[in-house]
Amino acid sequence: MTKPTEPAKASRRGIIAAGLAGAVAAVAALYVIVGPNGNIAGTQSCTAALAAAGAVKPHATGEVAAFLPASQPLDLRDLAFLGDDGAPVTLADFADRTVLLNLWATWCAPCRKEMPALDQLQADLGNGEFEVVAVNLDRGGPDKPKAFLDEIGVGNLAFYQDSSNRLLKDLRKVARATGLPTTILVGPEGCEVGTMYGPAEWASGEAKALIESAMKAAGT
Repeated sequence: MTKPTEPAKASRRGIIAAGLAGAVAAVAALYVIVGPNGNIAGTQSCTAALAAAGAVKPHATGEVAAFLPASQPLDLRDLAFLGDDGAPVTLADFADRTVLLNLWATWCAPCRKEMPALDQLQADLGNGEFEVVAVNLDRGGPDKPKAFLDEIGVGNLAFYQDSSNRLLKDLRKVARATGLPTTILVGPEGCEVGTMYGPAEWASGEAKALIESAMKAAGT
């Protein structure tokens, strides 16, 4: 039997390496968020979010320069909180919409400062394809945060809450939401596109360009 030549061996090694790289890339696009009991709360391909993360990267400048596009997008569909009426809500309920998920509290000064910009962003871009979902984490219930929002004239944001702070705890388990405010851009399939730790001027041109680039990449 004729032994393969060195060029043939090198070519075969290249094919094998390319195959392995493809397999790694496919696995890298699949991430999950683990529930409080160690259960997997959702599993799906996040390849679309990975593509959107690449699209937003050039737009992480100016007022949103600290925005971190996801290199390993998390499946966040099962993150849970409450609506204004106290009914349970998950990010899966926002399917087919790009969501800017913001975690805030009245005791957090930077959160209070950025709330008018989030309200303006919802007024400017909010529609059936995009929503700012600002979830209040005050432990004392909805009265205080609602009074604060009324006081500063916020009228475009729907009210969401999680006085149990379970949402924050679940995100901390996967190295997100290390403090407040934390804002996560989530694609229509429920996967993380990128995360901002700390406040931002969300009504700025840079922020809108970043969000619109994610929506365009997602086809919404």
